[in-house]
Amino acid sequence: MKTFYIETFGCQMNVHDSEKVVGTLIAQGYRQVPKPEEADLVLYNTCSIRDKAEQKVFSRLQQFKREAGKGKTFAVLGCVAQQEGERIFERAPHVSLVCGSASYTRLPEMLVQLEAGARRVTGLDRDTQETFETPFTRRDNPHRAYITIIEGCDKSCAYCVVPFTRGRERSRASDSIMEEARRLADEGYTEIQLLGQNVNSYRDPSSRGWDFATLLARVAEVEGIRRVRFTTSHPRDFVKEIVDAIDANPVLANHVHLPVQSGSTRVLERMQRQYTREEYLERIAWLKASPRNVAITTDIIVGFPGETEEDFEQTLSLLDEVQYDAIFSFKYSPRPNTPALALDGQVPEEEKGRRLMVLQEKQRGIQLRLHEQLVGTTQEVLVEGYNRATGQWIGRTAENRVVNFTLEGSNGHSVIGQYMHVHVTRAGPNSLAGYGV
Repeated sequence: MKTFYIETFGCQMNVHDSEKVVGTLIAQGYRQVPKPEEADLVLYNTCSIRDKAEQKVFSRLQQFKREAGKGKTFAVLGCVAQQEGERIFERAPHVSLVCGSASYTRLPEMLVQLEAGARRVTGLDRDTQETFETPFTRRDNPHRAYITIIEGCDKSCAYCVVPFTRGRERSRASDSIMEEARRLADEGYTEIQLLGQNVNSYRDPSSRGWDFATLLARVAEVEGIRRVRFTTSHPRDFVKEIVDAIDANPVLANHVHLPVQSGSTRVLERMQRQYTREEYLERIAWLKASPRNVAITTDIIVGFPGETEEDFEQTLSLLDEVQYDAIFSFKYSPRPNTPALALDGQVPEEEKGRRLMVLQEKQRGIQLRLHEQLVGTTQEVLVEGYNRATGQWIGRTAENRVVNFTLEGSNGHSVIGQYMHVHVTRAGPNSLAGYGV
């Protein structure tokens, strides 16, 4: 039996894309193995949002360069594949397949070409509607499932490669989404996460004409689903109706990831983000007014070209004002084909590193204070795993907080996939700890 190994870099969309690829390969008679050394076909599903992820992929390819002569076939999938295209064959001549995410439905025919001895096979179309789901998807988690509802991006943020790698926005018909949600519920999945580069830009192409808030509400009504999450939102398209939907239905998780990128309106304008600090804070105010106590997380880039110390201080002050439950923060990374490459005022790497350290340390203090306020409360968690080293179960709250807890009487019986109540006794900046009740 032919074997394959796949490694995934990047976001939840890439993770779900890999589930589609794995399902397709298994349907074609391949067997997944845990190490690249054991595989006939080695695939790297790539991310090009930041330079580090891209470098890591080519580093992996270099490590196994000698293996190419031993009958192995190498493939580069995803965003780097779409970004670099056939140039990958020049940079890594032992690669035989270069395939972007919009072409995964064509994988079976591309595999036939590889098995027939083809040395350079490509799937680099972007303007296709057949991007949402493949006929076969092998879900990695038996309790939580991803559903792609929109692909691509029509925004033109100055630093971002997504419009070049994922193409224009293409929304999936609502009846297809609802059919998949109901099928997943019937199969025992209790948590669903709706995915898209700009998930709240969703516009139903069918005659129903649902917007994102309507779709959220309908998915939350599917019998058997306990939690519905969504990512990632763009502040420009984040409307009050989304918060209203969260308020109205407790199945919709009270957690919103709303990337701000900078607290300075001047920098936001240079980033071409299409909103001001004040407009962003208006959306935060909607969330803060919710009776659901919505957890808010964000993305922040430091050291964008032209960012002054005053601009950076405005980002720090935004952390104070919003009190984010968590942030994902990065140094600005120049990406191919992006307008930011032509901007003046490049910030030195050393200064980017300093700003990132200051930002993360400030956020660490905020998260610790927020978590300390939860000591003594009882939280409902979906149990996701078990840490043998500590003897603790690992769960996640609706607000997306990680909780490590002990459970008397489990006697080694797995409770993974169950919803349990945990009394919180301790707090750290990144997680909570307690015991099952």
